[in-house]
Formats: sequence, C-alpha cells, structure tokens
Amino acid sequence: MREKKTNNFQSPDLNKLQGVIIDQKTTIYIPLGSDPEKAKTRYFHQRNSNYIKK
Repeated sequence: MREKKTNNFQSPDLNKLQGVIIDQKTTIYIPLGSDPEKAKTRYFHQRNSNYIKK
C-alpha cells in the first residue's frame, strides 16, 4: 500500500500582513507598507480579466 504524504502547508503570519476590505464579504491581505489602493485596483483588474475571452 501507498503511504499518505503529510501536508506541510505553512499559513501566512497575519501579523506581517495588513487587511484591505474590498466589499462586505471580501478582504485581501497584502504586506505591511504596501499601497491599499493599488492592491484594490490589481484585484479588480484580475477579477474582470477572468471574464474577458481572448
């Protein structure tokens, strides 16, 4: 029989990140000192580009 591999995923340390609230249900985390407005625009750009078929 095969042996199961253990999942060695390390959760990010939230003390080193800042939360950016997008809407009521969505919060993204970015490194401390980063620009929250730039992170919001990157988030919306990526969300919108998923719906565009090339």
